[in-house]
Amino acid sequence: MTANDHAVALVTGASRGLGRGIAQSCARAGCSVAIHYQGNETAALETKKLCESLALGTRQKFTLVRGNLAVSADRLRLFEETLSSLGRLDALINNAGMAPRVRADITETPEESYDEVMAVNLKGPYFLSQLAARHWLKHPNGARLPGGYKLVFVTSISADTASINRGEYCLSKAGLAMACQLWATRLANEGAQVFEIRPGIMETDMTAGVKEKYDRLIAEGLVPQKRWGHPEDVGRAVEAILKGYFPFSTGEVITVDGGFHLRRL
Repeated sequence: MTANDHAVALVTGASRGLGRGIAQSCARAGCSVAIHYQGNETAALETKKLCESLALGTRQKFTLVRGNLAVSADRLRLFEETLSSLGRLDALINNAGMAPRVRADITETPEESYDEVMAVNLKGPYFLSQLAARHWLKHPNGARLPGGYKLVFVTSISADTASINRGEYCLSKAGLAMACQLWATRLANEGAQVFEIRPGIMETDMTAGVKEKYDRLIAEGLVPQKRWGHPEDVGRAVEAILKGYFPFSTGEVITVDGGFHLRRL
């Protein structure tokens, strides 16, 4: 392993969108960052440049790791590349995810879409977290972050909000919310904290195709704060976790949704 003076965070799906905002916040928090991407190397390189501009010192390092999280061999390789390039792992932020390629009513959802979405959104982060947990259990008390190692799952309001035209997505996020509870329980006494960040309606590439629809709904009050969420909103939540601002918490759901989850009359 290469020696690294800083805590190291691996951020999946970090080439753009929420992942880019999270990677930038990790850099602001003083971490070296492994920037995971699947195919868009140009965008990942742009994330790297942005992180470098936010670094607190010249010894922070930023490296790209490529792989398809749905593929076991890719997960293992990108995990090992993170360790070999940056020397350690102190935080894993499971952000990468995908929407169905075609939105379809649940009466018409093809099995191929279900399998693909579940593999990327749930299977991938679940087993990548297993790699991280095994590594941390072999290196107890070794974290360079306040409060220990950090495992973060970025889910969605779709974890408990039904959208019948993308059922596979909702199921994957609901499963990921339970994955947070499982890992939090397993690692609570092992020097690792686990959190779920549950974003609301976020202005990213994933929502670009429905922007006009949600512009109208947000203006009408669907989101009490009456604005879109942005990658930096999620990034700030991750930054607070990395800085140890929740020392007596684990398994906590942190909603970043402008009040969408509030029950209102």
